[in-house]
Amino acid sequence: MDKNKNLGAYLFLLPAGIVLLVFFFIPFFQTIQLSFLDYSDNIYKPIFVGFKNYIELFNSPIFLKTVLNTFYFLVLCVPFLVVFPLFLAILINQNIKFKNTYKILIYLPVVVSIVVVAIAFKWLYAPSGLLNFFVEKIGLKPIGWLTNPNVAMISVALVTIFKGVGYYMMIYLSALMSVPKELYEAADVDGITGFKKHMAITIPHLMPMIALVSTISSISALKVFVEIYVMTRGGPMDSTKTIVYYIYERAFENLDLGIASAGAVILLFIVMGFSMLNIFVFEKDKYKA
Repeated sequence: MDKNKNLGAYLFLLPAGIVLLVFFFIPFFQTIQLSFLDYSDNIYKPIFVGFKNYIELFNSPIFLKTVLNTFYFLVLCVPFLVVFPLFLAILINQNIKFKNTYKILIYLPVVVSIVVVAIAFKWLYAPSGLLNFFVEKIGLKPIGWLTNPNVAMISVALVTIFKGVGYYMMIYLSALMSVPKELYEAADVDGITGFKKHMAITIPHLMPMIALVSTISSISALKVFVEIYVMTRGGPMDSTKTIVYYIYERAFENLDLGIASAGAVILLFIVMGFSMLNIFVFEKDKYKA
């Protein structure tokens, strides 16, 4: 009888296992294999070069700049995507009018394609676009939102933030429903109100969700591509070129699959490192012996 139950459990896991095998594990090991090959001379007959591709990447100023750009993008996006949606969730969770309307309006960008959002913001950022129209109206010079190397990455980050705020707000809202109302009532009796009440009750209860949002937003920031591709193509002067966009260039424009695969493997370890860091920072007590 127990064997039949175990067999049923494995049968239910089988479809997910097949999907993981086909779309993750096989491509993962193939990518590692490709990272040890050199396709620069002949794409149909690659040469085994060992760790040469990895050494070339770590000695490449452009690749190192893309790594710095990627971390800069992460620093711009993740703190805002962790804190601001939490503030909105706490605000909307109160007894206010038109609560559902606010939820819909804030969540609306999430259901819109990122390509559509990026194109819309590209129009706004144009030299004669709406943003520069208002900038000139207040007496300032037009800003090169996507042409100034010092501003371009911030402009792209605003698109990612605009697209993600509603999604993370909904995650926080679902977690807020599990916080016992009796705790808030007890805090009111003790004279704890406002910001102090949320610091004492809300934040500790939402810590697992904060860890989840931090992890998801960090991974998304490290893998950013569509916004870069649509809005800047890595420019100006490589100021918005990220690791994923660099991998795309080497793989599909230069057909250098070895270098691109090595970059993908490096990115995988960076993503894994940030995931583990987020988990142990926010949920370290859960993993104590």
